[in-house]
Amino acid sequence: MNSFKTYGLTYLKGIAMGAADIVPGVSGGSIALIAGIYQQLLDSINGFNIQNLSLLKSFQIKEFYTRVNGTFLLCLVSGILTSIFSLSGVITYLIDEHPIPLWSFFSGLILVSAFLILKDIARWTIGVVIAVAIGTAFAWWVTNLPPTTTPNDYWFTFVAGAIAICAMILPGISGSFVLLILGQYERILQAVLEKDIFTLALFATGCLVGILSFSRVVAFLLRRFHAATIGLLSGFMLGSVNELWPWKDVIKTRISSSGKEVPFLTENILPGEYLTQVGLEPQLGWAIGAFFFGIGLVLFIEWLANKLQQA
Repeated sequence: MNSFKTYGLTYLKGIAMGAADIVPGVSGGSIALIAGIYQQLLDSINGFNIQNLSLLKSFQIKEFYTRVNGTFLLCLVSGILTSIFSLSGVITYLIDEHPIPLWSFFSGLILVSAFLILKDIARWTIGVVIAVAIGTAFAWWVTNLPPTTTPNDYWFTFVAGAIAICAMILPGISGSFVLLILGQYERILQAVLEKDIFTLALFATGCLVGILSFSRVVAFLLRRFHAATIGLLSGFMLGSVNELWPWKDVIKTRISSSGKEVPFLTENILPGEYLTQVGLEPQLGWAIGAFFFGIGLVLFIEWLANKLQQA
């Protein structure tokens, strides 16, 4: 594949990652794993080490750009930003007005992707099976955690940033959802609205430390225990479907920073119970259609990627 096709495809994958990051409960890391760029993304992030950063002191900018895979990161980040600025309104509208088809679509997309990734494991061992089970159970447990009251001290803002960014690069676990669990989602959102530079800088520093540290751990595990790590990451994706389940009964609400009442605690229920408990149609036909559309989209993308690689 020529460079133009390669980087154009990377840009499109960035758009898909950005769209996923907009949706609470969906991880951009899942899309990176689905799109086959997860390892490349980790390697590029790990390129920001002391040795490579020292090149900037001697103004060896071109060499630094090459070592951190700058063109790949530029195309990917451009796609993510394009998606966030252009699709945020559409995604927000779908979350508010058509949540059941949207969550069904992502459920189908995540499930089939996890199975496709597991299919590529050449040798299954008991360790791989255990890794899949642990990943699934852990993601299921995390998505069932209730939001907590945590300190508003600056040190915890740094810690929250480090933890949330780790979740963002883990398939199946949403960074925004982790912030909500840590009780910091509203605070960070308020800091953005109020342009609280100090709080945002502290949060961003935590994110930087977290991603540079954690990406090295994941990259090490992929090198030494590739099959088991892939199994663990796929398990995270499987377990995250608990959070994506379309039919939920709101147990408790909260007032957002914009003054809007939004769900705080929810419980998964069956489609047949949705009408009686929530008072709304379960839209089962739309849900099934969106679910299989998500499956079909992933299968089509995989087929297209194989065709492009052969071109």
